[in-house]
Amino acid sequence: MKELNKKEKEYLLNSIRAIKDFPKPGIVFRDITTLLNDKEAFNFLMDHLTARYENFGIDFIAGIESRGFIFGAALAARLRLPFVPIRKPKKLPYITISQKYSLEYGVDEVQIHIDAFGEKEDARVLLIDDLIATGGTAKASVELIDQTKAKCVEACFLIDLKELGGSGTLKKLTKIYSVLEI
Repeated sequence: MKELNKKEKEYLLNSIRAIKDFPKPGIVFRDITTLLNDKEAFNFLMDHLTARYENFGIDFIAGIESRGFIFGAALAARLRLPFVPIRKPKKLPYITISQKYSLEYGVDEVQIHIDAFGEKEDARVLLIDDLIATGGTAKASVELIDQTKAKCVEACFLIDLKELGGSGTLKKLTKIYSVLEI
């Protein structure tokens, strides 16, 4: 499985706009819309992820709302795999299962359809999102997948904000792959 070299990582990082003090002072927001708008960079990323996961033995790709939908659905289409959206409450029309998680000032929740992974025993699921920061949503998503008969075999992120510690926490539950570490 080919890893990206420093130049390739810089290419992808340079395709992502950094916006200082958004959404509040002291935060540097990583705006992936510029990567999505750059067909060469986006396809380079998707080629890399396709090569990484084409022989990984994955049965499903699950994406976290909402930017995980973009990368997850694109990768699922390339790999000819089903895509499962992990959503905020009251966004899915059928019977759901839920996993709550703590926020700095409260509690949030993620949900999937009860039959999201079909009847397959021990379905192998790749979880994908654009970024991992503190890891709360990703951890809840892995726990949500584990509530079913499925198993999260790896969590993939375009960006890992290492200093916020989310990947360290998540490594206790599943393998992690981050394209870029900031």
